Amino acid sequence: MKRILIVGASSAIAMACARIWANQGDELFLVARDVEKLDQTAEDLRARGAKAVTSHCMDATDIAAHALMLEKALTAMRQIDIVLIAHGSLPCQKDCEQNVEVALREIANNGTSVIALLTLLANQLEEQRCGSLAAISSVAGDRGRPSNYVYGAAKAAVSTFCEGLRPRMYKVGVHVLDIKPGLVATPMTQGLTLPKALVSTPEKVAKLIVRGIENKRATIYTPGFWGIIMLIIRSIPQTLFKRLNF
Repeated sequence: MKRILIVGASSAIAMACARIWANQGDELFLVARDVEKLDQTAEDLRARGAKAVTSHCMDATDIAAHALMLEKALTAMRQIDIVLIAHGSLPCQKDCEQNVEVALREIANNGTSVIALLTLLANQLEEQRCGSLAAISSVAGDRGRPSNYVYGAAKAAVSTFCEGLRPRMYKVGVHVLDIKPGLVATPMTQGLTLPKALVSTPEKVAKLIVRGIENKRATIYTPGFWGIIMLIIRSIPQTLFKRLNF
């Protein structure tokens, strides 16, 4: 039985992961800012066989609230075996370009708040000298593209942070996983025109995440073909890349 903390538990990918863990009889501590969704998710997971489910309402961008959340999680579960950080938003690039406050808010939501949580939770797992720390980044962080470079910059910061955190945590028996989903059919991407052949489902992505944690992978692209796609995009020379608009 594993004790699992999920931040951003009402997101589609996080819920799909939670259902897998509930089916395995694991104990879950769910964190999200929407109380109604939290309650619905908790009831669903209990019905699926979770050993115990505790909910905690928190806005992840409220850095001052992180310490209390961790305290509540430890009170409920006594130890944390797996952390999944899955909150975030998909901003409008044009809005970010036109409004500094919007750009900084999105950087905070997708970048600095995740880094703050990783810092706090890494210290807890380091003290335990065990556990897995997984954060959902994005393929968008692999290269700054004109269509979403604010979002990509935030995700790149998370991936770079995980890369530096990993060797430190490895030395104390803690696993760090950087998760890079491609296009996924979720409420966050609803309304966007997406190439169907490249779009995955939260359930498929969740299976890859759970497997990645179990196998102690360092970085996973979900699905795996996104690793090849991003390798090609990273290989485009700047002389050509600056002429593109995608």
